[in-house]
Formats: sequence, C-alpha cells, structure tokens
Amino acid sequence: MKNVLIIGATGQIGTELTMKLRGMYPNGDIVAGYIKGAEPKGVLAESGPSAEVDITNPNQIADAVEKYKVDTIYNLAALLSAVAESRPQLAWKIGVGGLYNTLEVAREKNCAVFTPSSIGSFGPETPHDMTPQDTIQRPQTIYGVTKVTGEMLSDYYARRFGVDTRSVRFPGLISYVAPPGGGTTDYAVDIYYSAIKGETFKCPLHAGTFMDMMYMPDALRAAVEIMEADPSRLVHRNSFNIASMSFDPEIIYNKIKEYVPDFKMEYVPDPLRQAIADSWPNSLDDTCAREEWDWKPEYDLDKMTRDMLSHLRVKLGVAEAEMAL
Repeated sequence: MKNVLIIGATGQIGTELTMKLRGMYPNGDIVAGYIKGAEPKGVLAESGPSAEVDITNPNQIADAVEKYKVDTIYNLAALLSAVAESRPQLAWKIGVGGLYNTLEVAREKNCAVFTPSSIGSFGPETPHDMTPQDTIQRPQTIYGVTKVTGEMLSDYYARRFGVDTRSVRFPGLISYVAPPGGGTTDYAVDIYYSAIKGETFKCPLHAGTFMDMMYMPDALRAAVEIMEADPSRLVHRNSFNIASMSFDPEIIYNKIKEYVPDFKMEYVPDPLRQAIADSWPNSLDDTCAREEWDWKPEYDLDKMTRDMLSHLRVKLGVAEAEMAL
C-alpha cells in the first residue's frame, strides 16, 4: 500500500484506521473519505488529505482515486446492525450498492479493496460455538444479508475480474476513541463509560448472551495485515474469521468490578438487540486466518479492560478512582 482511500473515515473504525495508516505510511497519501455533514475534525483533518466520498456516488469514488493515485481502498461505509433494521433500504443501498460502486472503480483503476464483514453474516442455523470458517450463512437481519452479499460479490470480482479483494469478519469491536454507533455489540463499549462515570449500567442483553469481541487495536492490525499478506498463501479471501475473546455481560461486568468495585449493573433487555445477538455466534474458529496470514490477537479481556478504563478516565476528565491499574 502506498496511497489509500478510506471510505467512511470518520466512523467508528475509520477514525482510528486512518491515523494508524498515516503513521505507517508517512510518505503516501492516506485519504480520509467522508460524507457531507461528517467532515473530519481535529487531528484527523490536519494530519492528511480528505475528500468528500459518498459511496453511493461512483463519480466521487473515482475522482478521489484518480486525484490521489490510490492503490488500495478501505470500504468501511455501512449502517450498523440495530440501525440498519430501522432503515433496511438504506442499509442495502450503502452496503451492497456502495460496494458495487467501489468494486467497479477498483476494477477500472486497478485498486485492491478491503470491505469488512462481520459475525452478523451468520444466522441461527450456524454452529454457535467455534463457528467454522466455511459454514452455513443464513442471517436474519438486513445487516447480515448485506455482509453475506458483500462477501460473495467481492469473491466474484476477484475471480471474474482479478480485483484484489480481501476481508475479515469482525467480532464486536470495543474502543475508547469513537463513540458507539448503534451496533448490537456496543453494550460492551457503553459499559466502560458507565463504570468511569459512576453510573449504573443498564444492560440491553440477558446474562448468558455470549458474543465474540475484539479490542480495536487488534482489529486495526488485522485490517492492515490481511492487505499486506502474501496472496500466494491465501486460500480464502472474503472473508476470514478472526477472534480474540468471547464473553457475556456478566463476565465483562465482573471483570470491570475488579478495578471499579462500586460499579453496578442491571438488566433492561432490548428485544431487538437480544434477538440479533441470539442469532450470532458465541465464538469463532479463526484457524484459517492464523494459518494463511499468521493472525494472532494481542489483547485478552483483562488487558483490554485495564487499557479501556485508563484511557476513558483521561478522555472523560474523571479524577483517578481507586483502580488497580
């Protein structure tokens, strides 16, 4: 990678990925693609180029690729799971129509393309424990449907047109940088904010609801490493299972209480989010990613919790509490 366009650069993943790539490739153009009304701010705007790139507008994608001689596109535009259920037509327009626009530009301009998939691409018929790399994918949400379609469409463009498409299936992502954006797994971000603010956390999921999760630094590293991987080793392309940790609300709550002893949680289930979570895997088998491009996570629940609490205390301006960090 030399010159990179990140579509959705001001979103949950894009904000951090843009800065990571700018640090890794200081001599290249790492372009922050944004939609009107979500312009880059602060260091994101000041540290490199940006361009208005609405993924539903193929001309804007092509113009940015041409102007900055882009060789790699990170397509991060999507509506997250719970939000997508309230706006299914828009979710399809962005998730599938936008991907088609991106792949067409990549075909014409000879770009590699990364488009993340998700644990949401699986459904209730999928084996829920150690979900295999290759298994049945019959999701029951529009979010999941767009992700499965995206995997297949990306594979088609690789096979039919030689476009270098690659992808990972992200678990729930946890970060202290960007605020939650309406995903089913976002409770695992909100819970840390509540702990630092001294609030009782109202958990939208039942106890015993296990889901695969990952700390954002590991997710960013995976997004970069898959694009830098030796293509001759890749048996799969779209999309690799990657895993780090699996827990339910009770486990993460008790881990946080080790460092915030007075923290309290009560269950206030959200039927929509619970139904979505129940259809997703408890844990993923990421053997193929480990074998084909040497994937390995660096964070477990304890290491992530200590890092999250430390950074959020600074971010929220909360006086240092009695935490054994």
